[in-house]
Amino acid sequence: MNNIFELKRFGLLLKKTVMERPVQLVGLCGLVLAATLVIYSALLHFFGWQAWNLAQNLTFAWCFFGGGCFLSSIVFGYFGTNASGSAYLTLPASTFEKWLCGVLIIGVCFPCLFLVFFRLMDASFVMAYHNGLDKNSSTYKAMYNAVQFYTFNDSFVKESITIYVNFVGAMMVGSLYFNKVSAIKTAIVYIGAVAIIFFLNLFLAEATFVNVDMASPFNNIRIKVGNGLGILELPSNVSNIVHVAILFIIPTVLWITAYIRLREKEI
Repeated sequence: MNNIFELKRFGLLLKKTVMERPVQLVGLCGLVLAATLVIYSALLHFFGWQAWNLAQNLTFAWCFFGGGCFLSSIVFGYFGTNASGSAYLTLPASTFEKWLCGVLIIGVCFPCLFLVFFRLMDASFVMAYHNGLDKNSSTYKAMYNAVQFYTFNDSFVKESITIYVNFVGAMMVGSLYFNKVSAIKTAIVYIGAVAIIFFLNLFLAEATFVNVDMASPFNNIRIKVGNGLGILELPSNVSNIVHVAILFIIPTVLWITAYIRLREKEI
């Protein structure tokens, strides 16, 4: 068991990983948090209180996905460089510990740090907005209720976390297969695959039905019916299978593939 995982050895490896590249890891996290603050402020300035929730959603999604993808590219891309990667791969630690070190950083530490920061930042802005309202105004109640604290238990956040584990898993694998500018190459491959699936799905929908307005892969097809829209959804049993695949199977395959690829590079 000690050959696979030993707590003290893993702790030293984690400390070495962070302390050896503080500018890249800690600096990137700080940059992501700063960008989150700037983007959130800019969106509120342009959208105003009427679209406060939209600003919250866009900031959360852009910064959460972007920060996680770039961080995973840095953490696992370290193994792809010749000198530093070779030195790191020969450290007296198991492949599982090296993989787990990266997973802990991008799968636990960064999400927790981002969620805590986003909660504090959003609460500060919302409280400042509420305190700045004129309580004697006739629109006070409407304006107050229009802006609420961002909650992490709604469907958008849950879907964002699902997308995050898929995006980050793809970036982990790509970082271990591409040696240079792995983040850009992986993004091109991933976006290309999504585009192919989307347009293939749209092509098949238009070949099967008439007056197709939009076809969302593995979700529904919208068909124009007169002046309205009709929606064809997947059967519930098929939809459940797709949901399980996107939420569990695909991320598991990607994250395990990253471990297998890391083991191959070590051998």
